[in-house]
Amino acid sequence: MRAAELLVKCLENEGVEYIFGVPGEENLDVMDALLDSDIEFIVTRHETSAAFMAGTYGRLTGKPGVCLATLGPGATNLLTGVANANMDFNPVVAITGQAGLGRQHKESHQYYDMENVYGPVTKWNTQIKSPDVIPEAVRKAFHTATRERQGAVHLELPEDVAAMETDADVLPVIGHAESATADSVIAQALQLIGEAEHPLILSGDGVARGGASEALREFIDVLDLPAVQSFMGKGTVSRKDRHSLLSAGIGGKDYITCGFAKADLVIAVGFDMVEYPPERWNPDKRLDVLHIHTDEAETDAHYPVRLNVTGNIGANLRKLTEAAERRTRDNSWIADVRREALDELEQFEGGSHFPVKPQKIVHDLRSVLRERDIAISDVGAHKMWMARMYHCDEPETCLISNGLASMGVAVPGAIAAKLAHPERTVVAVVGDGAFQMTSAEMETAVRLGLPIVILLWRDGGYGLIEWKQQNEFGRPSNIKFGNPDFIKLAQAYGFEGMEVTDSSELRETLERAVSLNRPVLIDCPVDYSENVKLTQKLGEILC
Repeated sequence: MRAAELLVKCLENEGVEYIFGVPGEENLDVMDALLDSDIEFIVTRHETSAAFMAGTYGRLTGKPGVCLATLGPGATNLLTGVANANMDFNPVVAITGQAGLGRQHKESHQYYDMENVYGPVTKWNTQIKSPDVIPEAVRKAFHTATRERQGAVHLELPEDVAAMETDADVLPVIGHAESATADSVIAQALQLIGEAEHPLILSGDGVARGGASEALREFIDVLDLPAVQSFMGKGTVSRKDRHSLLSAGIGGKDYITCGFAKADLVIAVGFDMVEYPPERWNPDKRLDVLHIHTDEAETDAHYPVRLNVTGNIGANLRKLTEAAERRTRDNSWIADVRREALDELEQFEGGSHFPVKPQKIVHDLRSVLRERDIAISDVGAHKMWMARMYHCDEPETCLISNGLASMGVAVPGAIAAKLAHPERTVVAVVGDGAFQMTSAEMETAVRLGLPIVILLWRDGGYGLIEWKQQNEFGRPSNIKFGNPDFIKLAQAYGFEGMEVTDSSELRETLERAVSLNRPVLIDCPVDYSENVKLTQKLGEILC
């Protein structure tokens, strides 16, 4: 068979359902081989979007999302989304075409050395120089992408190799084995917790990736521990749990910062430093850290690890829980912090100010979506409001990219989320800056018949940058832009367009958008004067 046919056969063997991408000349053989496969190729409008879709699909399913592009500009366009997935620890297998082996030694049309380009943004990448190594390369790619910490890998297939004949065949799929840590380490960890007067849980996305949320909740309950979640760890502890101090990660002081101020030991569970720099929550290096993850902690002066508990997170949490004695602590202060944070959101339930305040948008969205529905936040000022005030009951129901944090991720991500979970409502929460970067994927959603909802926060500028400029210099610089008529744009793509003209309409508009079961865009003007007000308020919080 042709090498391209073997590649597709190997992808089928790995259980691949979708490939997201843009076809090109140098992957003609692969595209032809896919015609005889059950794998569905999702044609996207840009390669970066394809990688965003693969990343979100991988995050929600635990199976690598697969994306494909041709050589040169196709491969460089794909790069940002691959880097985003890798820094967010989302499993992705990226496949790119390449110039034939016979012209790689010289200056050649659209040829760049993509192995060197992709090296820094992937866990592993290689060029396939012989068709016979395809089964090994594909098996290694999927194994590497899904091994904790998960991430992106890259396979490059030159066009002449893709057309070669081979007798090679697929390799068996073998899962990962993550063992629990030794009993002696468990005993040391419990001793460390027992010596602390005010231990505090910091839960990260590794808990969700490892399916360890229930084990974490039981551990927290038995030891009566207060728990903070990173942006990416939202929902690993329910917003309704009396131990939950909700989400931390916004710059500066916040109600949740009071938890760190009171603590004398941070128990970091499944926490990755890209989620919340330790310097922000441990500026004076006062807090010791008990690190519970699949591998040892990164070295950081503000992350002083007393003990690493490595291996399967869920298994280790269960061992800790079983070996621990049930504790009761004086955690009355937790209720005070929770009340302050939750009341701040509830006070905007009946807000009438227009344009709509960010707190009102978050409140109404949270009140409409069910516990298992998915909100995907893009990057911008709206991300900070969603991160701070959109609280979750279940993990991976508010997706926030906080590693590379690339703009444009939400609309492609919503498409992938709806493919992964068609039974759930999926809402892309976007600013008008990020939206225009990948808005062409609205056509993809319509073509696939996916009823996603796009909630557009419109302010006519790069709101997060203006927020930081105002804080730093007291004036904005070059952040404003023009917008099209978003309702007409939505309709041109085949979306239902809804415009919010009064704050009182927002919740009803959201409910109607969800009920239509078709692609909908909601154009909601937002009042970002609240950004600077929030900065001032955070500065006044006392712990």
